[in-house]
Amino acid sequence: MSLAEAKYIYEKGADRLILGTGQTGYVELSKKAREYFEKKECKVKLLPTPKAIKIWNKSKGSTIAMFHVTC
Repeated sequence: MSLAEAKYIYEKGADRLILGTGQTGYVELSKKAREYFEKKECKVKLLPTPKAIKIWNKSKGSTIAMFHVTC
């Protein structure tokens, strides 16, 4: 995930981002995106997409998510 994608997905007040990294976990967070979320005090959890979806479905509170589904 690039900084531009991070800025696009972030919602003011979000406490957590769940990032589905594809079936095999290839998607990563860029250094600038990681720094952006740290500045916003938004914790990031990267998981293979099937696991990320399960976590998302059980999420409570101010959580945002992005799922990579093509690999």
